[in-house]
Amino acid sequence: MYWQTSRFSLDVSTPKVMGIVNVTPDSFSDGGRFATGQEAMSQCEQLLRDGAHILDIGGESTRPGALALPLEDEMARVLPVLRHALTLGVPVSLDTYKPQLMRAALDMGVDIINDVWALRWKSDGDSLTGVDVVAQHPSCGVCLMHMHREPSTMQVAPMEGNVMAQVVSFLGKSADALRAKGVNASRICLDPGIGFGKTVVQNFSLLGQQRALLPLGYPVLAGWSRKSSLVAVTQDSLGSAATLNTRDRVVPSVVAAVLAVQNGASIVRVHDVRETVQALKVLAAANSNAADF
Repeated sequence: MYWQTSRFSLDVSTPKVMGIVNVTPDSFSDGGRFATGQEAMSQCEQLLRDGAHILDIGGESTRPGALALPLEDEMARVLPVLRHALTLGVPVSLDTYKPQLMRAALDMGVDIINDVWALRWKSDGDSLTGVDVVAQHPSCGVCLMHMHREPSTMQVAPMEGNVMAQVVSFLGKSADALRAKGVNASRICLDPGIGFGKTVVQNFSLLGQQRALLPLGYPVLAGWSRKSSLVAVTQDSLGSAATLNTRDRVVPSVVAAVLAVQNGASIVRVHDVRETVQALKVLAAANSNAADF
């Protein structure tokens, strides 16, 4: 299977690691470590040295309870970093839900739009949607994510009922809407949206049932890195500091990434690239040896 992007056709028959670069002062996961343009540019280069196949750059936090960032501020944060990342020879993804920023980034040559709103959001007084922007581009990749409600309210009243069925239905319809606009299926990737309006139990049920997404025919991207659900099931052994110390989240995050790949994910979106790449090499070696018997 291949994922078509603006400049690259990615072979996702072997798992790909998407390295996260948060150009934000308030990220839940890295505490604004890369909030300035220069720091974020350096982090892009470090993630590639660590083995990342894709860089995912975002300028607005979508953690639970996060407030929206003005378009101008988000553009000022991410456009210089995107411009630098585009010189590094790998696919560059923009994590945003704002159509105007999507268009500006794609005009620069960005490869992938990664949208937690699955292209549904539009600003007041502007009819432009992410669907319009992606459909008007000849070849960019797009990742459609499932989110219940919106970042400011998604954990106030999480999902109810059969979560997997709802996620499959939503993502299938979102992909169908894009294809109806002329977007080739090879450009589309799906993300079940771990932590976006789901309980801990629901998140792990999505992991266990993740293969239910595969019949839709698109690559699956899994984003478990440093999520609070991992803290919820490990904090008894790690202590209360696990809620604050990102180092305590590395091992659970890597384990979740490996499990996601075992359950059919083609791309894992992670902060801890080096550790995840190493773990996936071990998984690949184990699978290769198993095939010899």
